[in-house]
Amino acid sequence: MDFAYTNEDEAFRDELTAWLAKHLRPFLETWAGDDDAGDARSAAGVMRSMERRRAWQRTLAEGRWAAIHWPQAWGGRDATITQNVLYAEVMAAHRTPGIYNANGLWQIGPMILAWGTEEQKRRWIPNILHADDHWCQGFTEPDAGSDLANLRTTAIRDGDDYVLRGQKIWISSAHLAKWGLFLVRTDPTAIERGAKHEGITALIVDLEVDGVEIRPIRDIAGEEMFCEVFFDGARVPVAYRLGGEGQGWAVAMGTLGKERVGTAGLAIGMRSDLDAMISLARSTNPGALADPALRERIARAHIEIEYTKLLNYRALSKILKNQKNWPEVPLAKLQWSHLAQTLAELAIDLLGPAGMMAKGSDFAVDGGAWNRLYVFQRYTSIGAGTTEVQKNIIADRALKLPKR
Repeated sequence: MDFAYTNEDEAFRDELTAWLAKHLRPFLETWAGDDDAGDARSAAGVMRSMERRRAWQRTLAEGRWAAIHWPQAWGGRDATITQNVLYAEVMAAHRTPGIYNANGLWQIGPMILAWGTEEQKRRWIPNILHADDHWCQGFTEPDAGSDLANLRTTAIRDGDDYVLRGQKIWISSAHLAKWGLFLVRTDPTAIERGAKHEGITALIVDLEVDGVEIRPIRDIAGEEMFCEVFFDGARVPVAYRLGGEGQGWAVAMGTLGKERVGTAGLAIGMRSDLDAMISLARSTNPGALADPALRERIARAHIEIEYTKLLNYRALSKILKNQKNWPEVPLAKLQWSHLAQTLAELAIDLLGPAGMMAKGSDFAVDGGAWNRLYVFQRYTSIGAGTTEVQKNIIADRALKLPKR
């Protein structure tokens, strides 16, 4: 692997770093007292957090830093793969706030740009970029298991509309969204015919129309950011279809197949979390840092973070050489899940009893952030592909292990 960057890449990183030096601190001072998560256990806390994210995304968009991978004509920078990785690393190193439309910017927007009509692009791309409305993405269903192609929510055409019936689950922030990109089945016979990847269509849905019910799901952290979405006769104009009827699988895979090269930034963020918990332990529970077992866990976490960063760089190297970045991507997903939970557990042990205090307690460390992280990070075993499924894929396709 060649870790040297081109002059253009160095200039890109320098420009981003200089822009953050000018804009990040004033933004944080304006929103002082509002952490990135807010108090997601209250409606007021959620909305305050989302408004902060909206403001930050709009600030980014003004400098053309919100959607760098988009074409310049639509507010992006036509950033290369390497520049996307640099962007992720710089933003993680500066611990910048979250953005309002993560799904919209990174997945739905690119789908619209690739598959949408000119009218659809003019209507929705500026909306996503400037955080006018919140967007969600609805693929998962309760009876589909880990196989997305088993989806059964139907969309039957009736004149100029599709009529939707069915259920989606684990849809992030659907209760806050005005719009959503959903995969539905326009050919209900496909699964029975043994052609489950056929007859799937992508629709942009107005979540405020009649026939749509959204129920938030309270998670282990006491928050309500995942939702069930029920369709009971909701009507969606055919003009809101993305791509042709039956092309939904290609629409979805075209975006999901572009592996998230920004995962290199996750390793940078994890290193920052490790440094932060060590620094906090020095002031709140210094005796923990003298414990040989905890010192060994710190060292092991540091090594695994560096390994994960190099693993992502190897995947990037393959992409730049037009090679399939396999099996690095599923391995990196496993590492992310493992490290996220490892660091959350390590933080609690380093910080001692105060680390278990939740937000609102007079004894909470860092506003209760580490307590929340400890319980919330359990989701990484499921989110973006379950650990069991990833291991099965690696065992089957990479290691070629025999099947029973």
